[in-house]
Amino acid sequence: MTTIKGPGIFLAQFIGEQAPFNDLRSICQWAKGLGFEGVQIPVTDSRFIDLQRAAESKLYADEIKGIVNECGLQITELSTHLQGQLIAVHPAYDKLFDGFAPAAVRNNPSARRAWAVQQLKYAAKASQNLGLNAHATFSGALLWPMVYPWPQRPAGLVETGFEELASRWLPILNVFDDCGVDLCYEIHPGEDLHDGVSYEMFLEKVNNHARACILYDPSHFVLQCLDYLAYIDHYHERIKMFHVKDAEFNPTGKQGVYGGYQGWIDRAGRFRSLGDGQVDFKSVFSKFTQYDFKGWAVMEWECALKHPEDGAKEGAVFIRDHIIRVTEKAFDDFAASGMDDLANKQILGIHNQ
Repeated sequence: MTTIKGPGIFLAQFIGEQAPFNDLRSICQWAKGLGFEGVQIPVTDSRFIDLQRAAESKLYADEIKGIVNECGLQITELSTHLQGQLIAVHPAYDKLFDGFAPAAVRNNPSARRAWAVQQLKYAAKASQNLGLNAHATFSGALLWPMVYPWPQRPAGLVETGFEELASRWLPILNVFDDCGVDLCYEIHPGEDLHDGVSYEMFLEKVNNHARACILYDPSHFVLQCLDYLAYIDHYHERIKMFHVKDAEFNPTGKQGVYGGYQGWIDRAGRFRSLGDGQVDFKSVFSKFTQYDFKGWAVMEWECALKHPEDGAKEGAVFIRDHIIRVTEKAFDDFAASGMDDLANKQILGIHNQ
């Protein structure tokens, strides 16, 4: 067994215009001061990392890694959540997702997608140059507007959607394979990969590609009323990344899973800071330890109530307290009898056979 690495922190929700959140060194010093040991870096802001340069220059990648290391931290992974979303966008969401892309490719879905594909390929090489073995992204979605089967879906629509999604991702997965990096899809509402069944449908279409892995975040399963502990039992061999994020689901006589179009603070299901929600993290960490998870426990802060800096401060302690330092011996070793092979056969009554 392996002791889970951490605590780490996903920087996306903390990046801003004011110090210490406006450059890589300052935000790393802040994170280290709270007790974090690693940072997961989104690649959408060049103040923190220039993705293309990190892919094309090992020297630059080493410089980025050096800044983080000098602050007493490690880079856990890079993230292309926003770029991954743009690999597959249903036309209903074109305007909404255009803001994820540079101005030069907006209002041009094919150019936007080509940009996103190149970003993912850069991310594979940048991860390799940084010495990382996993990368976080979204799958995007062609079918999400049809998630509820009304109007009735035409026969073959879902199969066609997953075939197209797979055809877009297979060349990217192959680049990640060439770079020795697992591509971890965050299983997330709004993506075609949003639960176990949809992940399996995708996996089949990409021929069970070894690099098509999972970023596990239990908060998204609480909001779907999905068994997030059994999920680990089913998919632990494919789970290579772990977002530690809390959530609560409190249905009423007026709303449930769909939330009645309410904002986050008024939804039956909402994300919370670590320890304020309903996720059974003791069991989550126990299962990850049982299955010898070798990655990082990375806090992702999303809460409609608590200040992010308080969430980060409490989150570092919360994760550290939940990481299980694995035992190097069995608890009943003191009672070991030290039997040899002959004695074992005698006990079983097979020594004369």
